[in-house]
Amino acid sequence: MASEMDFNDARKQGGPDPRAKIDVARLKERMADCYRQILDHLLPNGVYVGEEFQCGDVYGAPGESLKISVRKNKMGVGEDFATGQKFGDLIDLWKIVQREDYTTAIRNIASFLNMAEREPTPTAKTAKSVKSQPDIGPPVAQYNYTDANGIIQLVVYRHEFVDEKGKKKKSFRIWNAATKKAEAPKSGRPLYNQKGIASAEKVILVEGEKAADALIAAGVPATSAVCGSNAPTDKTDWSPLAGKQVLIWPDNDAPGASYAHAAAKAVLAANATSVGIIPLPENKSEGWDAADACAEGVDVRVFIDTAHPESIAAAPVATVPAYTVGAILDDDSPMPEDLIAPRILTPGGLTVFGGAPKVGKTDLLLIILAHMAAGLAFLGMKPPRPLRIFYLQAEIGYYYLRERLKQMKFDPMFLPLVRDNLVITSQVRMLLDDKGVEMVRDAILRFFDPALLDVIVIDPLRNVFDPGEGGNENDNTAMLAFLQDRVEKLRFLVNPNAGIILAHHTKKITKRMLEDDPFQALSGAASLRSFYTTGIIMFRPDEQQPMRELMFELRNGQSIPTKGIEKINGIWREVERHSKRLVNKDHGEKLDNERRRRHDVILQLLFDEARRGHLYSPSQFCQAFENKAGLGGRHSIHDRIDVLTTKGFIKFNKEGRGAKSKYGMMCIEGMEIPRAEPTVDPETGEITDIMTLLLPTHFKQPGDGAILPVENPEIWVYHEGVEP
Repeated sequence: MASEMDFNDARKQGGPDPRAKIDVARLKERMADCYRQILDHLLPNGVYVGEEFQCGDVYGAPGESLKISVRKNKMGVGEDFATGQKFGDLIDLWKIVQREDYTTAIRNIASFLNMAEREPTPTAKTAKSVKSQPDIGPPVAQYNYTDANGIIQLVVYRHEFVDEKGKKKKSFRIWNAATKKAEAPKSGRPLYNQKGIASAEKVILVEGEKAADALIAAGVPATSAVCGSNAPTDKTDWSPLAGKQVLIWPDNDAPGASYAHAAAKAVLAANATSVGIIPLPENKSEGWDAADACAEGVDVRVFIDTAHPESIAAAPVATVPAYTVGAILDDDSPMPEDLIAPRILTPGGLTVFGGAPKVGKTDLLLIILAHMAAGLAFLGMKPPRPLRIFYLQAEIGYYYLRERLKQMKFDPMFLPLVRDNLVITSQVRMLLDDKGVEMVRDAILRFFDPALLDVIVIDPLRNVFDPGEGGNENDNTAMLAFLQDRVEKLRFLVNPNAGIILAHHTKKITKRMLEDDPFQALSGAASLRSFYTTGIIMFRPDEQQPMRELMFELRNGQSIPTKGIEKINGIWREVERHSKRLVNKDHGEKLDNERRRRHDVILQLLFDEARRGHLYSPSQFCQAFENKAGLGGRHSIHDRIDVLTTKGFIKFNKEGRGAKSKYGMMCIEGMEIPRAEPTVDPETGEITDIMTLLLPTHFKQPGDGAILPVENPEIWVYHEGVEP
């Protein structure tokens, strides 16, 4: 491989400046020196094990299937054992992860490592305009911004260099883990050291990660906003400081004082209990900060405790969260990840799992929780990772609980996760009153860091229900008071973002109730349904049959079809539900067959037309094939296309001539279109490779119908729970 790369060819293809050149040999040397920054940049969820870097795959999932050597003589050599992809060096890895060709990869790696391109020899015309660009060198520090669970959200690289005038300078580069680009989020920028401040009552807010690290090393809970005093306070997510006493330690200069007051207002708005600004000693130099104090040997704990901060104000006890529509529409921050997808349990959400006595809900709930604790999907319910769960159960004594757990059939490979992540009480005999809430909180804190707890389960609600004065669980007022004053209090004392599952008894579901509204069978249903984010009912439609049905009611997200389940050989499995089409059964089957026929016709037409070079938007297809191929009228075709896009059989490509369309051109899995320039064999003159795959760029989001970018166009995803 040449040690120098000329970009003339790249320029012809719309690439960078053709005069610019990069010394590839020098680039590789720099990559070897900075391999940690490169690997952490590309795959932030990876870990170093000995002389290997391990990750789940090239898309950055946690795991160990992808292994990369970091030995000096084999730097970057590795393989993704899940896919068989192999890498010869770090440039190979960069190309695959970033989906870039060699030319673009070299240029972007050089930019990432801040290597100045060697300027071309100036001509008479360009001599005046050519300026030398400083090589600011590799980063001297890397700061990982994580959430409270330790998942990386941003990485900030600090560079220190001397400019052409001999003046010391510093520069920062930001990498966004969500977009995998060198950019700062437009809104919702995270705070530094969220995991470290999660359980702290008092937090010190400083300007910059270096100062925060100095305090953290001294045992002081500290944080910083991205970009320090240059941080736009309206673009920072200050919510991790809610409910905390916050002291601001500014830099000893005018920008520091200005930033301290602006940050104080933002922190107050985020519901901190109090905010103060620490006054600085008068004899300190300009720019003196917490890092300087630590370097001088100042006992920063004593300094903070004896300071008389300027008290800004106390935040109100409660505020009403209100936003302009414009602020909501401008918010591009990612949706919080479901604790149990799809929307079964969300962060801070409440799921009620109801069923009649002896229907088997505790048995099913136990196996569901075991799967969630192991990070495994079960009956279509999927956790994003192994969940940490505290299960308060008030029905089964210790020995019978032990018997059930030993009989539970579970994959032994994942049992270690279940052993550590799922904590269960034996039968408790207590009310969840004020004292009971504190007892449960103390029990949770014996096993879990509160910031890392994901789910609290209470089973059954009836056995711990605190009715108040004269109330009962069928009293909607008493039920609402219990949910607000007991259940929500427990969540707030442990982790406000934890999800809660309440197991609850139902009345016997009659046929009439099943048809009208089965969720009315929940005791205290009116209050529960106004409060929960998800309801699940487990019932037995036929007492003579072993099959149960699970019905779902979601406040947010796409509806979930009723599932049939049955315990077969000791394992709960999803089974086909009995047909409820008792009237006009033959006619109904004919309608189903007709829908399937139209489905096949539409997909086949799209496939065949694409090979002829004809692509269609939904409206164009309806117009072109109205009353043709047995598809019926335009509205009928449009309705069927709408179903197929929602279920993922049809996606969209918005490149080329479909770029200006709302949807773009429809495409299906395996669709091929003619190549713009077919391959010609130079020896025989034979034309080959005349077709190429058309991959989707966007898909239709089930539920809200939003058109969103496809994460991986080469993996075709169909939406579950739907019949074509």
